[in-house]
Amino acid sequence: MNVGRPLPYPGSGIQESYAPELLYAAFNQDYGCFAIGTQTGFRIFNSDPYKEKMRREFKDGGIGIVAMLYRSNYLAFVGGGRNPHFPPNKVMLWDDASSTIIAELEFRSDVLNVQLQRDRIVVVLRNKCIICSLEAKPRHLHAFETSNNDRGAMAISGGNDSGILAFPGRQKGHIQIVDLHSCVNLAAVQDTAATSPLPVSGGQGFRPRGRGSFSADSATSQTSAPHGSGAAVHPTNINIIAAHATAISALAVSPDGSMVASASEKGTLIRIFDTMSGRLLHELRRGVDRADIYSIAFSPDNTRLCVSSDKGTVHIFNLDPKQAAGNRQSNLKFMKDLLPKYFSSEWSFAHFRVANEVRCICGFGTERNSVIVLCADGTAQKYSFDSYRGNCVREWYRKFI
Repeated sequence: MNVGRPLPYPGSGIQESYAPELLYAAFNQDYGCFAIGTQTGFRIFNSDPYKEKMRREFKDGGIGIVAMLYRSNYLAFVGGGRNPHFPPNKVMLWDDASSTIIAELEFRSDVLNVQLQRDRIVVVLRNKCIICSLEAKPRHLHAFETSNNDRGAMAISGGNDSGILAFPGRQKGHIQIVDLHSCVNLAAVQDTAATSPLPVSGGQGFRPRGRGSFSADSATSQTSAPHGSGAAVHPTNINIIAAHATAISALAVSPDGSMVASASEKGTLIRIFDTMSGRLLHELRRGVDRADIYSIAFSPDNTRLCVSSDKGTVHIFNLDPKQAAGNRQSNLKFMKDLLPKYFSSEWSFAHFRVANEVRCICGFGTERNSVIVLCADGTAQKYSFDSYRGNCVREWYRKFI
C-alpha cells in the first residue's frame, strides 16, 4: 500500500496524523509478517505477536515498495520518497543475507506494484502486468495489457500450491485471471541448466540464509524479449470477468486460488467471483457513500473477508453460511425483485474504526477471530471480533515508525 501523505484539502486536520517517513506498508503472503518502506530504508516485523525482526538504513535514499517472499531473506525493492534509493522504473532483488542486490529488472515506466512467488516475479506498470521468472537471470515470460491502473491493483493467491494471478483487464471494470503455472517461456525450458531457482526458507521467523544456488551476478531483464531471439512463450489461458462498471481499485485472491474479490473506484460494493467459471458468488456492501478501498483480504480458510477504506473503517464479512454470524441484510430483502439492488445487498457482520481515520490495510491474524491493521500514521493494531454478535475490541496498539 502506498501510504504517502495525501494531498491537503481545506479545513482538514487529518494530515498531521500521517507518519512523514513512512512510504509503504505490506503484508507477506500469509500475513504473518509485514514490511515497510521509509525515506531512509526498510524494516521487517512479525505481525502477531508483534516484534521488529530487522531493519536496514540507507544513506542515500528511500524505498517506495517492499515485496516479501514468504519469510525468506529475499525481497524486491523499488525506490521512492524524496530521494529514491533506486530508480522508480527498476525492480531490485535483494538478498539480505549478504545485503546485496542480486538481480534487477528495468522497465520503460515507473513500477506501481511488485509481488513475488516462489518462481515468479509479477510487476505492474500503468498499462501492463508483466510476469518474469524468479531466478539468477530473470526471464521475461508474459506481458499483459491492462486499462489504466494507477493504483497498481494486482493480487496473487498466497497458498503454496496455487498460483492464480488477478489484475485489471483491458476494459475498465474487467478482471483478468491467469494461472502462473501456465506461464512458461519455452526458451527457458530448453535452457534450464543455465539458471537456478531461488531457494525459499519456510521458517517461522525472518531468518537470513545463505545465497544457496542463486548467482551473485546481477542481471537486467527488459520488458519484452529481444527481436529475433526466438524466445517463444507458451500460450496462457486467461479468464476475463466483467466485474464493475468503473475502474478496478483493489483486488484479492483467496489462498487456494478459487475466488477473487474486487472493488471499483466507487468503493461501495465488493464482488467475489469464482476464478474458474467467473460466476458471481457474493455481492457485499461496504456502505452507501463513495470510498477508496485500500485493501481486501481473505481469511486462511476462505470463510471470511476483511476490507479497509479511507473512511478509517475495517469491515468483516462472512462467506460461509454455516458460520455463527451471518452478514446483515435489509428487512425488505423479500421484495428484492421489486426494490433497487441496494435492498438485496449483504452488509458486514462486524466492523470497527481505526484512530485518526487514516489510510490502512488489513489482514487476518494467527488467531481465528482477529484482524491486524497497518495504518499510515505508523501504527500496527490488532482487533478481535465476536463471531456471534460481531463486537470488536482492540487488543493492542504499537508504533512501528
